[in-house]
Amino acid sequence: MTAVDAPPARPTGHPEPRTRRTGRWIEDWRPEEEAFWEETGRPVARRNLWVSIFAEHLGFSVWLIWSVSSAYLVASGFDFTAQELFVLIALPNLVGSLLRVPYTLAVPIFGGRNWTVVSALLLLIPSGLFVWAVQNPTTPYWVFCLIAATAGFGGGNFASSMANINFFYPAAKKGAALGLNAAGGNLGVALIQFGLPVVVGGAGVFGLVKASDGGIHLERAGWVYVALSLVAAALAFRFMDNLATAEAKPREQLSVLKQRHTWIMAFLYIGTFGSFIGYSAAMPLLIKLNFFVPTPAPTGTGINFAYYAFLGALVGSLTRPFGGWLADRFGGARVTLYVFFAMVAGTLGVLWTLTQLTPNPTADPAIALDNQAWFPAFLAFFLFVFAATGIGNGSTYRMIPTIWRTKALEACDGTEAGRTAAIGKATKSASAAIGIIGAVGAIGGFLIPMTFGAPWVADPVAAVRSAFLVFSAFYLVCAGVTWAVYLRRSVLVARFPSLAPAGV
Repeated sequence: MTAVDAPPARPTGHPEPRTRRTGRWIEDWRPEEEAFWEETGRPVARRNLWVSIFAEHLGFSVWLIWSVSSAYLVASGFDFTAQELFVLIALPNLVGSLLRVPYTLAVPIFGGRNWTVVSALLLLIPSGLFVWAVQNPTTPYWVFCLIAATAGFGGGNFASSMANINFFYPAAKKGAALGLNAAGGNLGVALIQFGLPVVVGGAGVFGLVKASDGGIHLERAGWVYVALSLVAAALAFRFMDNLATAEAKPREQLSVLKQRHTWIMAFLYIGTFGSFIGYSAAMPLLIKLNFFVPTPAPTGTGINFAYYAFLGALVGSLTRPFGGWLADRFGGARVTLYVFFAMVAGTLGVLWTLTQLTPNPTADPAIALDNQAWFPAFLAFFLFVFAATGIGNGSTYRMIPTIWRTKALEACDGTEAGRTAAIGKATKSASAAIGIIGAVGAIGGFLIPMTFGAPWVADPVAAVRSAFLVFSAFYLVCAGVTWAVYLRRSVLVARFPSLAPAGV
């Protein structure tokens, strides 16, 4: 046994956990008890949280490595169309969303620490294959698609990390803890989009670092993440813990699929996180498509995406903990409602700037210079949307444990033992729901790039404008669902009386 060497007597209502014989397993974990939390739980939870943040951060970076590297493939000698590049950045998001379900189930089966080690080592596959593929211009496109799909391993890391951290913290602290954990992971998107152009020699850093004179070397980015994945696995092995109290059978976890709130929250999460990851993946190509032309050679004319593409993911990542904090204070549903209204306004703003541009299918440098004048407005509206998605990611994830905890407490017999058992069951169900909801929400990361430039899209520039109009309508629907299910006074009083007036 680790972390808790001599646990106090177990209060009535706490089931005896199964004793583990090997590994770093904590057998006694009671975060809802204030004395236990202050004396023992907080430092252990924080240690696991910070390592989890680092490992998840790398997962996001590997997941989105194609979002920025795809913009350099043509310059590296690969003859791919804009539609083919949008598919490359969409595939990791599809695979990552599908892997989130088994990654969530893995935490109670193998332990949070153990699975963090395994999931970090799995990142060696997409990183190593990336190194191999980008060094050979004769690599077929279908091989690139397969390799890009393996980057989905990084997307699965988010679900297992969030499910694991949810077990460590008491209900009152979950919003901030889950927000920090998710923000640290989301920052991996900003880091890869900012750092990869510098590492591979494709761009400098605002005059502080110059672009490489020896051409672009995409394989360097792959080697960096091969090394960092090994570091993450070592840190998890050394400093993280498994919780015996987090044990749950897959059938019990998957029972959340039968609950309507799982699917309602998944729908809302498509709007928040699906937008964040989808826009993050597509932003480098969107900037290049609308504000840059490759002539005159060799530098081209217009906006260099490498200087700005990372800003969206950075803003969305930094605002995510703020969303969790706001949800803790004012109620997640209320915050989420305002988020969707903000996303409607911001998306319409982006659409308005795009309608002011002159399409440049002939790669005319003069047109690129005319469009360049609209870029500040485009970027400002887009960053506003990213900020809203970050806040919405934090507020929706705060709603999940609150909903399950409230439903469990309302169904228990009211005794102390009944409340303790209900909270334990709700925590396990909420962790499973987090994985399922995260999986469905991440599908937005696949749908958005495909909407912008799927193989059957003849004109990606026109498709982008139509897509933003559709997205605005979708966010209005999400706002209506949030209000109807979680904020209407009659619904609130009938279904969540213990949470009024702040709501979920």
